[in-house]
Amino acid sequence: RALSPVACAYVRARGADRMSSYGDFAAVSDVCDESLAEFLRGEVSDGIIAPGYTEKALEILKSKRKGSYLVLQMDENYTPPAIERKDVYGVTFEQQRNDVKITEDCLTDRPTANKDIPAAARRDLLLALITLKYTQSNSVCYTMDGQAIGVGAGQQSRVHCTRLAGNKADIWQLRHSPQVLTLPFRDDVRRPDRDNAIDVYVAGDEDDYALLAADWQRLFTEKPAPFTREEKRAYLRTVTGVALGSDAFFPFGDNVERAHQSGVSYIAQSGGSIRDDNVIATCDKYGIAMAMTHIRLFHH
Repeated sequence: RALSPVACAYVRARGADRMSSYGDFAAVSDVCDESLAEFLRGEVSDGIIAPGYTEKALEILKSKRKGSYLVLQMDENYTPPAIERKDVYGVTFEQQRNDVKITEDCLTDRPTANKDIPAAARRDLLLALITLKYTQSNSVCYTMDGQAIGVGAGQQSRVHCTRLAGNKADIWQLRHSPQVLTLPFRDDVRRPDRDNAIDVYVAGDEDDYALLAADWQRLFTEKPAPFTREEKRAYLRTVTGVALGSDAFFPFGDNVERAHQSGVSYIAQSGGSIRDDNVIATCDKYGIAMAMTHIRLFHH
């Protein structure tokens, strides 16, 4: 069905990781309209906060969860304190709030041989950086076509973030493969059951497929063929044009190696590692264009 711009933004954000967004709380930057409310009606969601609501949207949301769905209206004029404080076992930590403005100015330093970052890629890199500004560190974000497709957050090492986010991005890509788009789902299959089946189909191994195949009549009109590891790898090798942002510097080129496996063509990271030369050389090895933002976006 046709979606309004704010509904489309929510759907694309949720689509970055549908499994983790089960039972979400939606935050939108524009007035919630009927299109968004109608979509939320069918989702497992606990609440929403927005700067305003149309009358029809409120009518729809009030009926969700037998009237217990939480609907909040934000104060658009609120400005948080400049200093953030946190008490931990009697010790008070304080820091300046991260109010950095993320603009294309931070993408001008491009030390790689390939310096071509087209407008669409710059948009995707900025989206990744904005996402990381509000994501638990350490964090890495993959984006493509104006939406986040994989976020790896809260890891102790940078490369584990890159792997985690890359695995999620790979699943997002595989969900758009012909093998998945042509799965013969029954018309009466509920959306959560469909999404869970797709996740098992693209992310699972042979044992997971065996479980899915054993229960195929509940979900499909005919038994689907297995999506083999070789087929998945072959499809992912066709993926290019993915953008990646990191909330701090890449300490080694191994992050770039893993990013390349997920079709990354553009990278934005702060720079400042003593091994920047290794990171740049690895980008040049694959023709990746990289911008050093000189901005750290740690969020703890």
